[in-house]
Amino acid sequence: MISCYPSNEKNFADNGLKILHPTYAKVRIEDNGAYYCDFKDTIDNIDYYQAGMIIRVNTPWGYQGFRLKNPQIENRTIKVRGNHLYFDSENYIIRDSNVVAKDCNDALDHLNNATDTTSPFTTLSDVSTVASYRCVRHSLEEAIEVILERWGGHLVRDNYDIEIRGTIGEDRGITLAYGKDIVSIKADENWDDVVTKILPVGKDGLTLPEHYLEINETLYDIPYTKVVSFSQDNIDEEDYESEEAYISALINDLRDKGTAYLQENKVPKVNYSLNAYLKGVSGIGDTIYVKHPKCKIDLTTNVIAVEYDPILEEYVKIEFGNFKKKLENLTSNITADVTKEVNRTTTDQYNKLEKELKDATSEIWGAMGNSYVEYDGDKILVLDALPKESAHNVIMINNGGIGFSQTGINGTFKSAWTIDGTLNMQNINVINLVADMIKGGTLKLGSNLNESGIMELYDESNRLICLADKTGLTIYCEDRSYIKLNPEVGFAGYDVNDNKTYWVDGDEFHQRKSVVEEEITIASKLRMIPITLYENNNIVNNGIGFVAMV
Repeated sequence: MISCYPSNEKNFADNGLKILHPTYAKVRIEDNGAYYCDFKDTIDNIDYYQAGMIIRVNTPWGYQGFRLKNPQIENRTIKVRGNHLYFDSENYIIRDSNVVAKDCNDALDHLNNATDTTSPFTTLSDVSTVASYRCVRHSLEEAIEVILERWGGHLVRDNYDIEIRGTIGEDRGITLAYGKDIVSIKADENWDDVVTKILPVGKDGLTLPEHYLEINETLYDIPYTKVVSFSQDNIDEEDYESEEAYISALINDLRDKGTAYLQENKVPKVNYSLNAYLKGVSGIGDTIYVKHPKCKIDLTTNVIAVEYDPILEEYVKIEFGNFKKKLENLTSNITADVTKEVNRTTTDQYNKLEKELKDATSEIWGAMGNSYVEYDGDKILVLDALPKESAHNVIMINNGGIGFSQTGINGTFKSAWTIDGTLNMQNINVINLVADMIKGGTLKLGSNLNESGIMELYDESNRLICLADKTGLTIYCEDRSYIKLNPEVGFAGYDVNDNKTYWVDGDEFHQRKSVVEEEITIASKLRMIPITLYENNNIVNNGIGFVAMV
């Protein structure tokens, strides 16, 4: 059952203002990420889909509330997304509060009690990690994101109850095999970091006495060997009585970090997406084993996102894998500082965004694994190889800004970010851009080289008034009638029921109705004008007069 409630509702024991029957509803929940429900309904129910109102939806995890935001009207349909009530936490600000050496439960309670307005949330955690965090001028939502990063765990959201759990989900022994169970599943694999043997390098070029670390089991038919550098800033020489003890500590630390790296990267990073229900899965965190044809052990994955249809009361999509996109979270945090909302206009665009983030993650981490920093007098060099003369990819930092070269330290720095704020790039690929003003000569959208271009224009009430896409240009009027301009129809106007009211056909203009205020001129030879006939100074009739033009 789907019900509507006023914006200030805290108790959802009754059926609210009205039981709704939307034409479409889909809930999406991600591990430590998005949690929302999209709705579509007829415009007859517009009073119950206003911004700020709460829609209660039946889900496999109980009835959940979603606060509506930015409804959109298209013809006779209203579309709106509701974020889970958890995201109300973005409206509660923490001016300055310091969490010192507390476990996760105490940290949550401490910050939840420090908001400018009394928080409606209750918090709970079983994560025993002890850490510290000073929160200055951030929302409660942003503070919880930091807690997840520092303390770890998984976010469990149940209306106004917020929990962070060390583990979630269940292991019911579900195993899938390539070529059998997952033929129709979309698979996304990344083998860039797979390694079964490494030569770890530590501080000042330190290596292990045994030189190599390797996995004891044979996982693949070919070797995956890499040289991997590790930071050892956590080891301070002043903490040891002798140089021998210091070197021993560095070696032990390098061996521990190398062993952990091997375990983390001995199998490929995989994510799977299934547009159907997978028997036995109940929610986020559930364990799914995958028999991969190139691996001699089963890959252990967990459910990282699900989509659920509360109208049909069934799962419509399951996503599971063995890694999460850290760069995606970072991008979301950066974007949130500029604007709290990013409109995902189509599923294709969202999938494209995810792919670009995964590609960017692999590229950045791959590059960082082979980076070297050198202080060179008045500048800092970040290099992909040593000595600096043999490097190809170079980042140079000095008091003038940051420069980028792919032709070595003596090559051409084709891209730069100068100290005056100028970003000088030959090519910029931006996943998401939010700006107050964009100036330039040519704006290119679409073409056969990328996605179909889309440009949307909204008025101050967030109503779509103009759309430019692959179908041409559409301009919406106050009454939601619209005008189209494209190669297929040429120029045409439509009413709110999509009926054509005027149009151009070749060199002819057609219209269902016409109103002429003053006159009609034909071929510069004849004028048709409205006239009034009088008799004894009294109006006796109105009509049309024809006047020849000379």
